[in-house]
Amino acid sequence: PVLMIATYDENGTVDVMNMAWGGICAENMVSLNIDEDHKTSANIKKTGAFTLSIADIPHMQEADFFGIASANNIPDKFRYSGLTAVKSNKVNAPVVQEFPLTLECKVVEAKNEIYGFHVIGEIVGILAEENVLNEKGKVEPSKLNAFLFDQFQNGYYSIGEKVGQAWNA
Repeated sequence: PVLMIATYDENGTVDVMNMAWGGICAENMVSLNIDEDHKTSANIKKTGAFTLSIADIPHMQEADFFGIASANNIPDKFRYSGLTAVKSNKVNAPVVQEFPLTLECKVVEAKNEIYGFHVIGEIVGILAEENVLNEKGKVEPSKLNAFLFDQFQNGYYSIGEKVGQAWNA
């Protein structure tokens, strides 16, 4: 899915980056692979925290903007998005209120690898809008209205219906 990494810079300015190389890598951990020259990488090193949100189709234009505009060139690019951010109660990072699902993460490892800047974050909080939860209070993927990035065709695609039960198909 298209993921949004939100951080604060050294002045407390909100920065959000669109990324496709990452996701959950353990029950309470996420893995991010980004280039070290991103402002987000410097912010992660300084603050030791970030939030990771799932972008939804109603905010595709804003999410795409976060992938086009660089905070290295436009230091306060978030203000151009029209979205709102508040400080996380659990980590030193912003929460973009319009995204339906956000993981609050503290950095447990950040290092350069041959394939890029690799960050492992521990999920210390989960924020989800009620309308994306099922009757048991769990996130329902079909309700997220999330979309995927296809690197082969440089396209965004909506996530469809459930087509099978994992480990029982």
